[in-house]
Amino acid sequence: MPSKTSLSLPDDVRKRLQKLDEDGSPEEDQVKEKLRLVQDFLHDDAQDQLTNLEEKMKNSEISKEVYISKVKVLLGKELRLENGSHEDGVEQNGKANGFVNGSHKDKEDEDVNMATEQEETETKSPPALKGKGGRRSKANSETKKSPTSTRVTRNSGKQPTILSMFSKVQKRKSEDLNGEAINGINEAQKEDYTEETQVEKRLRVDSDEKLAPEESKSKITKPGPAAKTPPPKCPDCRQYLDDPDLKMFQGDPDNALEEPEMLTHESLSLFEANEDGFESYDHLPQHRITNFSVYDKHGHLCPFDSGLIEKNVELYFSCYVKPIYDDSPGLTSGVFARKLGPINAWWITGFDGGEKALIGFTTSFADYILMEPSEEYAPIFALMQEKIYMSKIVVEFLQKNPDATYEDLLNKIETTVPPAGLNFNCFTEDTLLRHAQFVVEQVESYDEAGDSDEQPIIVTPCMRDLIKLAGVTLGKSMQLYWRAARRQTIRHPTKIEKDSKGPTKATTTKMVYQIFDAFFADQIEQNDKEGGVKRQRCGVCEVCQSPDCGKCTACKDMIKFGGSGKSKQACKQRRCPNLAVKEAEDDENIEEEDVPAEKTKKVLQTKKKRQTQSKLAWVGEPVETAGKRQYYKKVSLNDEVLEVGDCVSVSSEDPSTPLYLARITSLWEDNNGKMFHAHWFLRGIHTVLGESSDPLELVIVDECEDMLLNYVQGKVNVMYKAPSNNWFMEGGVDVDLKVIDDDGKSFFYQFWYDTEFARFETPPKTEQSVDCKLRFCGSCARTKERDEQEVPRAFEPLENEDSDSKALYALACFKGEQFRVGDSVYMPPEAFSFSVKPASPVKRSHRKEDVDEDLYPEYYRKSSDYIKGSNLDAPEPFRVGRIKEIFCHRRSNGKSDTSEVKLRLYKFYRPENTHRGVKASYHTDINQLYWSDEEVTVSMSEVLGRCQVEYAEDLNESVQDYSSGGPDRFYFLEAYNAKSKSFEDPPNHARSCVHKGKGKGKGKGKGKGKASQEPQESRTEPQALKVPKYRTLDVFSGCGGLSEGFHQAGISETLWAIEMWEPAAQAFRLNNPGTTVFTEDCNVLLKLVMSGEKTNSLGQKLPQKGDVEMLCGGPPCQGFSGMNRFNSRTYSKFKNSLVVSYLSYCDYYRPKFFLLENVRNFVSFKNSMVLKLTLRCLVRMGYQCTFGVLQAGQYGVAQTRRRAIILAAAPGEKLPRYPEPLHVFAPRACSLTVAVDEKKYVSNVTRGNGGIYRTITVRDTMSDLPEIRNGAASLEISYNGEPQSWFQRQIRGSQYQPILRDHICKDMSALVEARMRHIPLAPGSDWRDLPNIEVRLKDGTTTKKLRYTHHDKKNGRSSTGALRGVCTCAGGKTCDSADRQFNTLIPWCLPHTGNRHNHWAGLYGRLEWDGFFSTTVTNPEPMGKQGRVLHAEQHRVVSVRECARSQGFPDTYRFFGNILDKHRQVGNAVPPPLSRAIGLEIKKCISDRMKEEQATAGG
Repeated sequence: MPSKTSLSLPDDVRKRLQKLDEDGSPEEDQVKEKLRLVQDFLHDDAQDQLTNLEEKMKNSEISKEVYISKVKVLLGKELRLENGSHEDGVEQNGKANGFVNGSHKDKEDEDVNMATEQEETETKSPPALKGKGGRRSKANSETKKSPTSTRVTRNSGKQPTILSMFSKVQKRKSEDLNGEAINGINEAQKEDYTEETQVEKRLRVDSDEKLAPEESKSKITKPGPAAKTPPPKCPDCRQYLDDPDLKMFQGDPDNALEEPEMLTHESLSLFEANEDGFESYDHLPQHRITNFSVYDKHGHLCPFDSGLIEKNVELYFSCYVKPIYDDSPGLTSGVFARKLGPINAWWITGFDGGEKALIGFTTSFADYILMEPSEEYAPIFALMQEKIYMSKIVVEFLQKNPDATYEDLLNKIETTVPPAGLNFNCFTEDTLLRHAQFVVEQVESYDEAGDSDEQPIIVTPCMRDLIKLAGVTLGKSMQLYWRAARRQTIRHPTKIEKDSKGPTKATTTKMVYQIFDAFFADQIEQNDKEGGVKRQRCGVCEVCQSPDCGKCTACKDMIKFGGSGKSKQACKQRRCPNLAVKEAEDDENIEEEDVPAEKTKKVLQTKKKRQTQSKLAWVGEPVETAGKRQYYKKVSLNDEVLEVGDCVSVSSEDPSTPLYLARITSLWEDNNGKMFHAHWFLRGIHTVLGESSDPLELVIVDECEDMLLNYVQGKVNVMYKAPSNNWFMEGGVDVDLKVIDDDGKSFFYQFWYDTEFARFETPPKTEQSVDCKLRFCGSCARTKERDEQEVPRAFEPLENEDSDSKALYALACFKGEQFRVGDSVYMPPEAFSFSVKPASPVKRSHRKEDVDEDLYPEYYRKSSDYIKGSNLDAPEPFRVGRIKEIFCHRRSNGKSDTSEVKLRLYKFYRPENTHRGVKASYHTDINQLYWSDEEVTVSMSEVLGRCQVEYAEDLNESVQDYSSGGPDRFYFLEAYNAKSKSFEDPPNHARSCVHKGKGKGKGKGKGKGKASQEPQESRTEPQALKVPKYRTLDVFSGCGGLSEGFHQAGISETLWAIEMWEPAAQAFRLNNPGTTVFTEDCNVLLKLVMSGEKTNSLGQKLPQKGDVEMLCGGPPCQGFSGMNRFNSRTYSKFKNSLVVSYLSYCDYYRPKFFLLENVRNFVSFKNSMVLKLTLRCLVRMGYQCTFGVLQAGQYGVAQTRRRAIILAAAPGEKLPRYPEPLHVFAPRACSLTVAVDEKKYVSNVTRGNGGIYRTITVRDTMSDLPEIRNGAASLEISYNGEPQSWFQRQIRGSQYQPILRDHICKDMSALVEARMRHIPLAPGSDWRDLPNIEVRLKDGTTTKKLRYTHHDKKNGRSSTGALRGVCTCAGGKTCDSADRQFNTLIPWCLPHTGNRHNHWAGLYGRLEWDGFFSTTVTNPEPMGKQGRVLHAEQHRVVSVRECARSQGFPDTYRFFGNILDKHRQVGNAVPPPLSRAIGLEIKKCISDRMKEEQATAGG
């Protein structure tokens, strides 16, 4: 180690310090620059002093000026030491190294770290070479002054001869050679030593730094081992000197010529030594080279595309040079050449008529086009070709598929066969991540060349994921651009073909078109006026820091370049990629906190009304008197007569608030004065529709109040717009969007509106009879009925001689349901507990304490105990009890206290509540219970609902048939005795009361209307009415998940399906042979039908108006799916989107029921404007409608999948409610509230996170499937065993089928397979559990260990003193591409970017047997967006069948195409159990309507 008397600064640093002293720049800049140059070489005490000074300045203890002066003094001391000991050595050292070459020396050996600083200034003065084609090294103009300046002045009168030019260079080269000869290998060793000591010095400084906060908490302070030093790197090519893959150049043949001789060799000269002819040639001479190797001055073979040339590292090449016209790669008709260069630039000029890119070098004297590398250089050059070809694949793929996911891109890459003649045979994810920086730069370059209104490819979901995962630095000045050919000899510039196909323009009905157009015309104009402050740049990347180009259309319009300044567009060369990506990212990330939904505040609480001076007089005599109130029929207000049933306006205190509107439901006078009862209307703007609503449309709400008549401002006209008699056939016709004229006093309404659940429903029938009764208010009546239902009431008293303390009853009513003795009920889990304490899973930390940090260097990242996909937090399902007694306590006077109804229950045990614990529930049916004689008293108000529990032996049908009759059906076969922990035959009283009182008694109780009894009837006689199957059209049907669930519910018959993607359409056909499946654009089909066509071009019959009774589908939302507001571009995408087409299908066909399914964020896109406009269209058509978010995991699949569902029902039908959750599920995944305009909405479910069944686990889903290996491809195998769980019995189906289909899994590359093999089987295991070892792969190659080479500012060091950073960015600097590592068991990119992405928790994650799947994706990839895709025990990704089961598809369900097609079909589908639950709710509505019609007909 250097002593205190010497700083051991490298030559280039000392030179730079000298220049700083001479250039007279401001003191502060000088000090900062000096500090930057020498910081890594300062002594420990100086480093400590600097750290203290920085801390003091941060804490405002000293000013910036004091800090600068103190740092100056400190540096002065250190540098005086250095200068004292080295003063004499500078000059000698410079000469001895043989690098001082006049023209060539200037900045050539500057520290690599300065490259970025140079880039900005140097782009301002591009090298003269640029005009000769190719993207030159940025520093060429300064580093290669002599040759460049020669060429620049070539056309001025005094042209130097070519020989004189060569002689100069010859001299320089000989000096170089002499220098090398003098120093020989010692020079290289000396430089390596310097580098090593620098690294040591840096390490020592780093180790003295404070531990990162996280680390200091978790580690006990004990004297740690010495810091580990990373191995030395070559200072030029930056390769590790101990790397076995580091290869040396093997030397040139004896007859190899140097560049000057070679260029004048007769076999290459085009001018036969005619010097003048050569001199007059406009461009550098151009040749082809083959058998080439590229190396640095130490002879290390190295890549030329890794930024070395740009950082002024001298790279040379040896090769066989051939004339430009000879394109055969053989060693003929040319000459061997040695040590050509140094290389000034490298470039790509396109693809020579096919797949191989043409790559070239430029030296000071010639351009060289590369053909074949030498055998030793071939592996390095293959990587270069690989990344160029890969960037071509990526750009072309994303141009045609802008909405592709990262997994889709991987699929494309892995299925692309590399062209013949390139030295690689397949692409893998590792290939993509290895070349990610280059690929992204090419995408940026491609975007830069595009039109200003084109959506840049860089912001596509796929690119954003790649940028995050690989840790790409955006906004770097690109090394090369896709550009046209430089010479006529290269005829094929790179072509990125544009996809001419694309989606067709949306076919819309007139009404849908008008709604969208009218709204957006105003909205966008308004947005344009508002303008708004936009953050134009990140200010950090090179793109932001470069100047305006002055040439693009945006610059030409700028005032400073002589333009008008109107367009206010940023320079096209300076479009900040960081900002574009961040905005796209922000667009899709919405925070969903797990907050309980707040109860909606009643609107009337916020109405601040203003009284007016008015003349009031009653018209006529009172019509009725009640108490102190005298009721009237009419009143005169300012000479205008108002009567009961009229509508009036009421002024607000706030003049900016529109008038409140109400219907007068009664008029009276009492002690308070002249009064009226106001039943409020709500304006459309105050509903979920917000600003998208019709300004004249109102809705009825259940809100009313008594008011003084002098609040009334005047009479208004409110008309009820009833659906026409021919409503179903009116779809698609030209209609005026205006319902009524706006005269300031006229309004209309169509719906009653539920402010809590955002439900638009047909107004209740009570509204129609409002004129008949002078005191009737529908709102009061409904509110009263609801309030009554919320209070439990007991009826039918029983004689009870045994007890004086309680009065017994036979019946109780609560929430509109009747409960009798012998009925079974649901109770919340906390209502009662069990005698047995089962061995419930203890929440243990899955973290291991004694981990070998050298072997598992990433394990420290697992600080949280939370495991994704774990069921540890899932609540228990509801308790089930049978009512033994209904009673009220007697008061002291002997009368019963009916204010609190109590129930005495028999407890039912679920299998998991017995001593057998959770394991018992795995094998039993989820609806199986055990009787027990344990009793408990509960309050009736806690009851959550009613269910049916039968003794299986008493059933008239099989348990299977009984259970499939619907949810809420349980059975028991045995009784459980908790004391003896034994299972017994149930006692007689358990069996005998089974059939007692199924609620068919007539006791309605006092004051109870029909409503109390209706739910009871619909439960007990479900078979009485046969609900017809509705003719269904499934648009965007995929493989048919939505339809499958509806078929299972028995409500639909899918006669038609539309699916553009052929494999999914084929799958739909396989499973629904009777369905007509259209494999074409839905816009084309709608156009055909609207123009009167009966068939399409293939002769398939098209559904006609009146044919479609149910419409379901999930339109894709790409292109406008962000959270930000619409702008002109995103609006035009939305206007032409498939959502709009789908709404037009609804308008044209007018089905009885309509369902739109989409991703959860559909309800949040564009500030919820997409949702509002969708509902607005449905409301204008006359549909009752609502929206909600459902969690598929609550309906019987082992998967978290939240989906937005919009439901609509035609006039005359009942609007379905959302199904109550059936299964309990992890609360973190059940945040289902939706905030629209700062108001939180919930779907109508009353049970919250509760459920009647336990959660379904991964074990339930797939433990019975036979073991398979990575890449298993047998389409049909046998099950090899019986189903183990209830879910497996259901999913296999009742019909015995020995063949298991599609239990196939993707064949992952050898490296990925090795990683999977090393992921432990413990819950929560992922990439952070990987060991850092070398492993022999199945393809015969061996992985490398991941090297940790940098201090990690955030995570400090390991307990063994090892570094934790894998890139310079870990220490807060910009990334260095030379730090990238590949072919390691721990993927380099994950620790590289882990600190800013939650440590990439879950990537390479295993499923947990007792947990659930994350959202099933279209392509399981261990490093994809959803990385938890490894089987719980086997070393592979999940199979197609396992994914299908996670979605709830029966095993008999067929998929079509190759394995990736099948995965995509499964991943895109709606889980059938979810659509089945929705289907059953629709069925209930149809059944209720049919009953009402029967009752009306009968009455």
